[in-house]
Amino acid sequence: MDDMRIIELYKRRDELAISETRRKYGPYCNKIALNLLGSREDAEECVSDALFAAWRQIPPLIPRSLRAFLGRVTRNLSVSRYRSGTASKRSCGMEDMLSELADCLPDGSSLEDQVDARALTNIITRWLDSLAARDRELFVRRYWFCDSLSDIAAEMEETPAMLAQRTFGLRKSLKNRLEKEGYTI
Repeated sequence: MDDMRIIELYKRRDELAISETRRKYGPYCNKIALNLLGSREDAEECVSDALFAAWRQIPPLIPRSLRAFLGRVTRNLSVSRYRSGTASKRSCGMEDMLSELADCLPDGSSLEDQVDARALTNIITRWLDSLAARDRELFVRRYWFCDSLSDIAAEMEETPAMLAQRTFGLRKSLKNRLEKEGYTI
């Protein structure tokens, strides 16, 4: 079933919307949650919570991309679950991503940094827009969806070592852009 028909089911408050969404996007959302949490049980709970959030939010919200909407909701719920400590003892994905990005992003610990988060988001978005499509895909898959380098390499037909070099270069580029914009790293 296409996304517009699924959204119409949500608008009509037809419970078939949930089962169709789970059928079409469940594996996608589960992969996002599992990459971040490292626990199948926690990932499944986050996916269920994401589907419930879709039920509550559609309508009035009508997402332009159901896939992107569900991915963002699943990721946000997974990050919240991680932060709450429910899965932190079992998680490996989030710690790996945070350690890789630690050298190129400000720590956000001061109030000024927190207030300036919107500006930081805009700078990163513009930086991502300036990248070649494959580099943007690599960066987003690695640091937003927390895909492993081996999974990305298999799909991009490159070696994990080559992608590790590219991600290093991308992190360095992001750090340079942020420093040029006045952020102290």
